[in-house]
Amino acid sequence: MPVSSPPSPGDSDAAYLERRSLRRGSAGWLLLTGLGVAYVVSGDFSGWNVGLDKGGFGGLAIATVLMGAMYACLVFSLAELSTILPTAGGGYGFARRALGPWGGFLTGTAILIEYVLAPAAIVIFIGDYVESLGLFGLTSGWPVYLGCFALFIGVHLWGVGEALRFSLVVTAVAVAALLVFALGALTGFDAGALDDIPVDPDAFGSGSWLPFGVLGIWAAFPFGMWFFLGVEGVPLAAEEAKDPVRSMPKALAIAMGVLTLLAVITFFAATGAQGADALRTAGNPLVVALEGDGGPTALSRFVNYAGLAGLVASFFSLIYAGSRQLFALSRAGYLPRFLSLTSKRKAPYLGLVIPGAIGFALAAATGDGARMLNVAVFGATISYALMALSHIVLRRREPALERPYRTPGGVLTSSVAFVLALSALVATFLVDQDAALIALAVYAVALAYFALFSRHRLVASAPEEEAAALAEAEAELTRG
Repeated sequence: MPVSSPPSPGDSDAAYLERRSLRRGSAGWLLLTGLGVAYVVSGDFSGWNVGLDKGGFGGLAIATVLMGAMYACLVFSLAELSTILPTAGGGYGFARRALGPWGGFLTGTAILIEYVLAPAAIVIFIGDYVESLGLFGLTSGWPVYLGCFALFIGVHLWGVGEALRFSLVVTAVAVAALLVFALGALTGFDAGALDDIPVDPDAFGSGSWLPFGVLGIWAAFPFGMWFFLGVEGVPLAAEEAKDPVRSMPKALAIAMGVLTLLAVITFFAATGAQGADALRTAGNPLVVALEGDGGPTALSRFVNYAGLAGLVASFFSLIYAGSRQLFALSRAGYLPRFLSLTSKRKAPYLGLVIPGAIGFALAAATGDGARMLNVAVFGATISYALMALSHIVLRRREPALERPYRTPGGVLTSSVAFVLALSALVATFLVDQDAALIALAVYAVALAYFALFSRHRLVASAPEEEAAALAEAEAELTRG
C-alpha cells in the first residue's frame, strides 16, 4: 500500500503547493483548441504515408478510420474525465482516481514516454527540413537541435499564455497550408492511382486495395494514428485553462473535428495526385504529390516551408505537454519533487529544461527520428488503454459522481477506445519490435523506481492525490 508523506520537513502543504503552482486562467477554448491541433499537425505533412507501404491505400484507409474512431471515443471519454478532475495531471490524475497509485503511475509514465520522445524525433525532422530548404546554409545536426530546444523552451519559460498564442499562430499557418495543398493536389486527382502498389500474391486476402493482405491493415494502425497522435494531451492544460469544465470538452471536440477533416483531405488529395506507390516511402509526401517527376513549383515550395511550420507547431506544443505531465507526477511525489518547482512566471522550469536536455541528447546521439517516434507511439497506446479503462471504472464504481459533461454513449464509447488501443499496442510490434522493447525497458526502470522508492513518499496534498483520497474516504463511509 503506497504511503503518503508530508511535502518536506518544515514545509507546510500550502507553502509546498505555492512553490509548485501554475498560472491559472491563461487559456480559453480557442487556445486549447489550437493546442490540440498543434500537437498533431506535423503528422499531416509526413509520416502517415509509410502506412501505404504497410497496408496499401485500402489498408491505411481502414486503419485510419479505426484509429480515428479510437481517438474520437477516447476524446469524448477524456472530456468527461477532465470536467471531474481539471488538474495538470491529465491522464495520470484520471487513472489515479480510478485505478489507484499504481494505475496513475503506469498511465503518467506512458504519457511521459510519449511526450519526451516525440519532440526528440520531431527536432530531427526539423533539422532535415532546414537542410533540404537550404536555410542559412545549415545542415541537420546537433547545432540545429540545440537551437530549437533552447529557443522554444525559452518561449515556454516566458509564460504559458505567450507560449500558447505563439503555438496558435504557427498552427494556423500550417493548417492554412494544408488546405491550400489540398486545393492544388485535387486538380490532378486520379482515383485509379490510389491502388497502384504491386500486389503481394502470397499475402492472405491481398488485392489491389489491400496489396499486403488483411494483416496489412493491422500493420498500418500506428500510421493511421499519425493523423491524431497527441490530441489527448489537451487536458494537461486544465489547471491553466479558463473555466476548464466548459472549455475543455469544447476544445477537445473542435480539435478532433478539425483533425478529422485535415486527415481526410490530406490522405485523399496526396495519394490521388501521384499514386500510393510514389508516396509510400517519401520523406516529404505532400511535396512529392505536387511535383511528381517535374521540378519544384511555387505551390510545392510554399508547402515545403509550411511543413516546417507544422513541425515547429507540434514540437513546441509537445514540449509543453511533457513538462505538465512531469510537473504533475513530481508535485505528487511519483518523481523527484524538485522537478515540479515553478518560476516567478509560474512555469515549471526544471520540468521544461530536463526533458528538453534528454530530448536533445537522444536526438544528437542517435539521429533516428523514426525509431524514437515508434517508441513514443508504444507509450501512447498504453496510456490510451489505461485512460479508457479509467472512464469505464469510474462510471461503474462512482455512478453518482457529478459529471458536468457526460460522454455520449457512456461506457460503450470508452470500451471501443479500450479495445482499439490494445489492438494498436499489439500492432506496434508489427512495425518496430525493437522500439517496443526499448519502451518496455524504460517502463521497467520507471516501475522499479516507483516500487522501491517513490510509492512510499507520495504527497497527500497534491490535487490528484487529494481528490483520490476524498473519493476513497467517501466510499468507506458508504460501505460503513
